[in-house]
Amino acid sequence: MPTDTAAVSFADVEAAARRLNGIAHRTPVLSSQQLNDAVGGTVVLKAEHLQRTGAFKFRGAYNALAQLSPEARARGVLTYSSGNHAQGIALAGRELGIATTIIMPDNAPATKRAATEGYGATVVSYDPEETTREDLAAELAEARGLPIIPPYDHPDIIAGQGTAGLELLQEHPDLDVLLVCCGGGGLLSGCALAANALAPGCHVIGVEPEAGNDATRSFQTGTLQTVHNPDTIADGARTPYLGEHTFPLVLQLADDMVTVPDAALVDGMRFMATRLKQVIEPTGALALAALLSGTVALNGRKAGVLISGGNVDPATFARLLTA
Repeated sequence: MPTDTAAVSFADVEAAARRLNGIAHRTPVLSSQQLNDAVGGTVVLKAEHLQRTGAFKFRGAYNALAQLSPEARARGVLTYSSGNHAQGIALAGRELGIATTIIMPDNAPATKRAATEGYGATVVSYDPEETTREDLAAELAEARGLPIIPPYDHPDIIAGQGTAGLELLQEHPDLDVLLVCCGGGGLLSGCALAANALAPGCHVIGVEPEAGNDATRSFQTGTLQTVHNPDTIADGARTPYLGEHTFPLVLQLADDMVTVPDAALVDGMRFMATRLKQVIEPTGALALAALLSGTVALNGRKAGVLISGGNVDPATFARLLTA
């Protein structure tokens, strides 16, 4: 059953925003008249693919590491991630002088692994068919005496991610709908906290890939559902389940959950590239794909869309868009 949501609040999101001021980019909000015409409403796109490390994950990573005790900082930290959280932790660690060890699947995008190592992290590879990242993390944390900073199920991570939604709602407080991609639910939870406080009438919708629909099933049933290594191009949304903190937040604060096929993600990537001249990754296109595919109809309303990341291998980007 979901736990109490008091572990993270909107006040925590506001505190994270102060902590990140001058550290994280206040990313721009983009718009397109052609997009508005195509979906029958007004759309504003929060460009988190232009965030430091190329994704919103830097927000939560820095917020979490900045609050560690001197003793914890001296030991270093451990996490697990397919790429964007890995890069966020690696860069935040470099900024704060904290050693970072990252567990990454051996099929993680090469661009994400190279960037993670480039920020100074130590990467430990694993085969997701043979073990889970959580089990490996627990083993290494015990052996090396390192605290684990998980990619989404942590109050400080959730609060940091929520600053993306906070910024968007500060600039556009009249949103009728807020669409947010969902993997483990950290970004969705944080943005839902911001929307609930700043725009209570705003309809918050989480978007997952069809193959990785555990959060949607969890939302619909009220019971935590899982998925194992879903076959989707949205590598940032291959998480197995919502977390102890994110599950109750999604249940309480989200208004709906929907899924989109991988083909719709490619359409979203193509639209961003050809019309807005922006490169985004498949996971980054989830929320936009819900509109372009007609899964969510605006009917004249105004929607905010979180474009969550832009870290995609050039060869993969070219292959997807020319297939």
